[in-house]
Amino acid sequence: MQTPVVTKDSTAVEAKVQAAYLAMFPGGDRGFVPRMFGWAIDCFTGRYRDYQPIDARYHDFEHTLQGTLCLVELLHGRHRAGAKPALTQRLVELELLAILLHDTGYLKQRSDTAGTGAKYTITHVARSADFAAQLLADKGFQPDEILAVQNMIRCTGVNANLEAIAFQSELEKLGGCALATADLLGQMAAQDYIDKLPVLYEEFAEAAAYTRDNTHFIASFSSAEDLARKTPLFWEKFVLPRINDRYGGLYCFLNEPYPAGANRYLDRIAANLARLRLTASARS
Repeated sequence: MQTPVVTKDSTAVEAKVQAAYLAMFPGGDRGFVPRMFGWAIDCFTGRYRDYQPIDARYHDFEHTLQGTLCLVELLHGRHRAGAKPALTQRLVELELLAILLHDTGYLKQRSDTAGTGAKYTITHVARSADFAAQLLADKGFQPDEILAVQNMIRCTGVNANLEAIAFQSELEKLGGCALATADLLGQMAAQDYIDKLPVLYEEFAEAAAYTRDNTHFIASFSSAEDLARKTPLFWEKFVLPRINDRYGGLYCFLNEPYPAGANRYLDRIAANLARLRLTASARS
């Protein structure tokens, strides 16, 4: 059994990504993964342009690393399974950039002193796509590459309508579905996911107060306890149908061994949900 990667350690996640990337593309650019991790760390620690370090407490850099780790394991599993169509090296590179930048919409500029970046919860996907375009243009990426990253980021929205996204190819759409799958599974499988639900609720409450939007799903939770109580239903009625149908069941490539082996992401999520149900039962 593999030793779990500690997602609080960006160096450990980077090493895992580098190993998987080079396993998929032995002739790949050995400097690519270190460069993109360096860019992401700069963004989240206040070393890019006039942006502050991330101050959203749930959607922090570890949250991004959780999704990144899940995504590279999914992509590597799909590669080992010989699934068709095969993803190109460049698309995988752009997809890894997209997951590292998918929550940069929570970053605030230095002049933005009100609240935390959580206030941008409702608009963070669009803000992340705009941020990615700015950063990648600074780094010399081509317009079609920037659009690919933006389109894959757009797949992560809770209300994402894949039919409304102008994908440039079916491979790009596949990449977006893999990214969105990893974003959901990476966080919900985390060992401290349940412990951080009160922090997630605080982000939702701040966003609802900032936007005064009572129609968005974030306004449907009355407390941290209410969010915890409704999380199993969120998995059953929203996440599971979405990753099976809209995202094409790509999570199966996390099975070890493929195709019928155990899926440790699903197993950890099941354990988290069982703990939540047990807590809810004890309170009732």
